[in-house]
Amino acid sequence: MAIGCFDCCSRTGYDSIGNTGPRFGVRHLQCVLVFFGLAVAYGMRVNLSVAIVAMTDCNATNPNFPEFDWNESTKSYLLSSFFWGYVVTQVPGGYLSAIFGAKYMLLVGVFICSCLALLTPFCALFGGWKLLVVLRAAQGLCQGVIFPSTHTFLSKWAPAEERGRLVGYCYSGSQFGTVVMLSVSGYIASSSLGWPSIFYFSGCAGILWSIIWFFLCASTPAQHATITPNERRYIETSGQLRRASDAGREEFQPRPNLRTPWLRILTSLPFLSLLLAHCANNWGFWTLLTQIPTFLKNVLGMDIKHNGPLSALPYFAMIILTCGFIWLSDLLKRRGSAMSLSFSRKLFNSLGLWLPMLALIGLGFITKGEASAKLVIGLLTLAVATNAASYLGFHVNHMDLSPNFAGTLMGITNCAANVMSILAPLIVGLLVKDETNPTQWRIVFYFTAFVYFIGNLVFIIFGRTSVQSWNSPVSAQQSRTPQADANEDEERARLIDS
Repeated sequence: MAIGCFDCCSRTGYDSIGNTGPRFGVRHLQCVLVFFGLAVAYGMRVNLSVAIVAMTDCNATNPNFPEFDWNESTKSYLLSSFFWGYVVTQVPGGYLSAIFGAKYMLLVGVFICSCLALLTPFCALFGGWKLLVVLRAAQGLCQGVIFPSTHTFLSKWAPAEERGRLVGYCYSGSQFGTVVMLSVSGYIASSSLGWPSIFYFSGCAGILWSIIWFFLCASTPAQHATITPNERRYIETSGQLRRASDAGREEFQPRPNLRTPWLRILTSLPFLSLLLAHCANNWGFWTLLTQIPTFLKNVLGMDIKHNGPLSALPYFAMIILTCGFIWLSDLLKRRGSAMSLSFSRKLFNSLGLWLPMLALIGLGFITKGEASAKLVIGLLTLAVATNAASYLGFHVNHMDLSPNFAGTLMGITNCAANVMSILAPLIVGLLVKDETNPTQWRIVFYFTAFVYFIGNLVFIIFGRTSVQSWNSPVSAQQSRTPQADANEDEERARLIDS
């Protein structure tokens, strides 16, 4: 019955229903909310990176607020403690978002993290750095569920034809939050509000977002009170109709309470290539962001670490290029309709990983000088900003492989990738014994470029965009009663006929 309905719709033309949703619909509103949700989340992630400068040197910012005598070792513990908790809740976050709904997992994660942000000055003043480490680790636990839940959320709300575009716009919110926090935190700390207001500002923004999110969001289109029938039909049937017309059968039927096929996921070659691409991306990205300031200071005599606007430049460029890559993707679709989804994913993933690879190789040849300093800033900005293309590459591939388990897949890959984020600076420490030696830094750049190269090469060879067989486990389908299947088919037919 359901297959017949899909065949009928495919005969009438997919485009005839593809444009029935409003130009700015509920799905776009949901994506705007996700954008700002990721912005406030990342704002709370990086706020300590800027605030700690004022907290340990108030004479240079605002002497009216308490100052802490923390050495470099203590600062390292404080700045890394967030990730101790962050990696723990990645996989549970994706799993729980599929059970309880991504709306509530995102709400709980951001809201609790925001409340903890408000407590940061209190913990620093009355509990010292040790209590602050515990608080930051707890914030990491809260934010660990955000990316997996976001993927689960977008797998329900983003139509297949708009998936790359909407995912790119949503995740650019993380760069927007970073830009805002790095740009304004220095001014807030030096104002009459002092460094505690950096945490109050970000915490209140998160709480405000949580309130708006609670009233305007729903985990799925079917649960949203104000969505039109046309837009709901477009979202829920877009990928199904395309696959039905291509393969002559329905390959993707979202079903609740599916048992996660852990073994089949972890032994799937397309998924493992996605996992490697994600790990390679994070290795290179975090090597750049954590080690380049040290390279600039000790080899080239530059210090941009305490320059907020300059530090925010790569992130700002990343936002701009995200929009540019999305425009390019849409242009290629219009000009060359024969371009497959697989080619598109691999093309943009290559831009997102291999362009930074080339920039890293270039960094290895730069020597000290005023002209060289500008070139370094340009290459650094290029390396970070062009990574935005990966939003249209591996970043959205979780939803391609398995719409039903997209959040779980993101939890697994993001957990492994953030372990790489922790290991990368440690490996750099082993390779660079003398921070003023450009030859040792050249080894770091070449090694990181090699990681970028291998990660994307494996994704090109083994990456896939088709829905995998384990997306709908046989055992879960067999456990369903004929009456349940009949009811679901009847509901789908009703939606299409309406």
